[in-house]
Amino acid sequence: MRIYAPWEKAFRRVSTPFEHFLHAQTTTGVILMFTTILALILANSALADEYAHLFHTVIDLDVGEWELSHTIHHWINDGLMAIFFFMVGLEIKREALVGELSNIKVAMLPILAALGGMILPALIYLSINPSGEASNGWGIPMATDIAFAISALVLLGKRVSTALVTFLVALAIVDDLGAVVVIALFYTDQIHVASLFFSGVAFSIMVLFNRFGIHAILPYFIVGLVMWFFMLESGVHATIAGVIAAMCIPSKPKLAPVNFTSRTRTLLDEYDEQPVATDYTLHENQKAILLNIKDRIDAVGTPAARLEHSLHLPVSLVVIPLFALANAGISIDFSSIGDTFIEPVSLGVIAGLVLGKVLGIAGVAWLAIKLGIAQLPVGSNMSQVFGVAFLGGIGFTMSIFVAELAFLGNSQLIFQAKVGILSASLFAGLFGFLWLKYIAKKPE
Repeated sequence: MRIYAPWEKAFRRVSTPFEHFLHAQTTTGVILMFTTILALILANSALADEYAHLFHTVIDLDVGEWELSHTIHHWINDGLMAIFFFMVGLEIKREALVGELSNIKVAMLPILAALGGMILPALIYLSINPSGEASNGWGIPMATDIAFAISALVLLGKRVSTALVTFLVALAIVDDLGAVVVIALFYTDQIHVASLFFSGVAFSIMVLFNRFGIHAILPYFIVGLVMWFFMLESGVHATIAGVIAAMCIPSKPKLAPVNFTSRTRTLLDEYDEQPVATDYTLHENQKAILLNIKDRIDAVGTPAARLEHSLHLPVSLVVIPLFALANAGISIDFSSIGDTFIEPVSLGVIAGLVLGKVLGIAGVAWLAIKLGIAQLPVGSNMSQVFGVAFLGGIGFTMSIFVAELAFLGNSQLIFQAKVGILSASLFAGLFGFLWLKYIAKKPE
């Protein structure tokens, strides 16, 4: 008898078109929580110096005349996180083509709510930090951590409708898209035109691969790696290359699904007609038939779907935990932590993620429903949407990422931002979860 973890039991009760996606996100959320706690423990223990020095170790990579020399922290944030953003790009593309965002009537509510949940937090932050270097952090409270937010919602099981889970997934993906645009447009200091041009050439080559029907992954990987390198050299944040590359991966199968069944059934009949060996080993003809069936199974799927499925595990177990380990560890002076909370940057992040997200998401959703522009998710009510809006205030991964870009080189402001992010995310997550569990009632 298999023993299920609580989040797995809750997941088994969720029946949506992207249940595997939800399962992966809940797993990521749990791992992310433990890694964050570990990072905080290390940063405030006797190993704090070793912890800091580890991520400031420089790693050099030389390829001919090209040389890359960055710290481990930099390699994680600019290198490994490009894989995370590639995953984000694949999720955005899937939702836009065949998911909740493909139907404009269904997508209207999460799109409008996500826009409200991005614009209002930024305005609240800027009202507290209107000028100076601190004002650069306006993009920090705009983000929602999809893994943590979905984990909290799925744990509620039958207390929330599957349509409400779908609403949060679509909202978080639109939010991710907004964060990508913000990073590309507003957190790029200097553009090197030549490198950006070569990055554009690599992108064009991948588009041609797609147009010519190339479904093999290797050509996209090689050219995508070249695009990432030139994007890194151009001054535009290299993780954007991950999103752009994802848009080039084919989302149409090589073999039409309608033709799959009849031909595969014929191959299975041929397999059954082969003589059975006395030692139960396969004949060469049987091996060939099985390989043919495997090829047809691969052909009826899409490279984008295969990549999204295969990358969930390494991103969940390696990329995101390493990012949290490298960025979430902040040394806390508990004697002065109260003063840090009232610093303008910390206060702006907290107010943006908690107050801004709730008013932006729930307020815009309520207004859109009242005006008849959108409809409530099936089996939910505004009280539940209010709870989901609080879960949208869990910024974490993307917020920390933006903070590192916004206050590059200013460790004091980065520290204040991270204190705000961690405290706001903890409060928003707990309050949203408790609200949905004990106060918001699911409609009959």
